[in-house]
Amino acid sequence: MKIIFSKATWLHFRFPFSLFLLPVFVFSISQAPDINTYKAWLALIVWHLFVYPASNGYNSYFDKDEGSIALLKNPPKVSSELYYGSIALDIIGLILAGFVGWNFMLAVFVYGLLSKAYSHPSVRLKKYPFLSFFVVFLFQGAFVYWTTFSAVSESDFLYLWSYDFMLAGLICSCLIGASYPLTQVYQHDEDQKRGDRTLSIVLGIRGSFVFSAMLFSAASLIMFIYWKDRGEIFNFWLFLTLVFPAFAFFSNWFYKVWNDEKQANFINMSRMTFVSGLLILVYFVVVWHLK
Repeated sequence: MKIIFSKATWLHFRFPFSLFLLPVFVFSISQAPDINTYKAWLALIVWHLFVYPASNGYNSYFDKDEGSIALLKNPPKVSSELYYGSIALDIIGLILAGFVGWNFMLAVFVYGLLSKAYSHPSVRLKKYPFLSFFVVFLFQGAFVYWTTFSAVSESDFLYLWSYDFMLAGLICSCLIGASYPLTQVYQHDEDQKRGDRTLSIVLGIRGSFVFSAMLFSAASLIMFIYWKDRGEIFNFWLFLTLVFPAFAFFSNWFYKVWNDEKQANFINMSRMTFVSGLLILVYFVVVWHLK
């Protein structure tokens, strides 16, 4: 039974994938003072039920993947419905963002433009390995943190800049950036067929794991500085404790890939994404409640 969109279109929106981007949102509200609950809920809905799924669908439409993609082992064929559905989600998200505030609406608009530039063949940032990484690194991480923090706390974005504010955004970017090449390690053949030279292709399969480990280490170091400067060092040790299973999984997977690159596959990537995303989310939820 078709409900607004076909099953194939709903699948390409990949709503569950929003769960793995939720830690950035939760971290931002955990650090924001005097939260406006109405705006916090609305911002959550805008990012995770409209903007991110719209970006997923738009990317799928132009990629037209035949092999596995994030959360879809056998992606259905795309149609024009997916294209127009993605645009519709973006427009609805933009309208709802206006009820949060004009600054937040502008942030959602900018994010939407960049997500389209990432995928659209006339620009196709995805084929430029370092530029595409920088866009994802900055805009899925720090940008979402900073603009959400500003929106839910009703603070003027232009006057929020402080050492702590910058560090918190950088933590988010490093965590997002650490997972980015790992989501590409099993797609080299398909990406090269389309002419996309992704960061993972440039780094190589083993290099992608080394790069990911370096960024995760950077995130941990910045997190140590952040919590130490705030006099809340317990939160850093809590982070290491809660994400240790993800680190163990990553290390085991890296060992397998080092000996057999075929282990860099969709199933292992999906498990890694699920384990790390869920544990980091749990960590930030605990930090929020401890506050």
